[in-house]
Amino acid sequence: MKVCYRVEIEREDDGRFLAEVMELPGAMAYGRSAEEALAHVQALALRVLADQLEHDEGPRGPVDVQFETSAAA
Repeated sequence: MKVCYRVEIEREDDGRFLAEVMELPGAMAYGRSAEEALAHVQALALRVLADQLEHDEGPRGPVDVQFETSAAA
């Protein structure tokens, strides 16, 4: 099964970047750069998916995970 997470990244007023996984409410992470914020939120999303799989709440069978990024409007 293919799992595609959409990640929106925006720059905060204080200069930090915030990345948010749209399909996982509350999955947000900050970074000093857009790349750092993306890396942090991808790690968080993978932890959430791993937890779902451990508790038989995620997709069944092999999982292909993909991230798509865009800047928030």
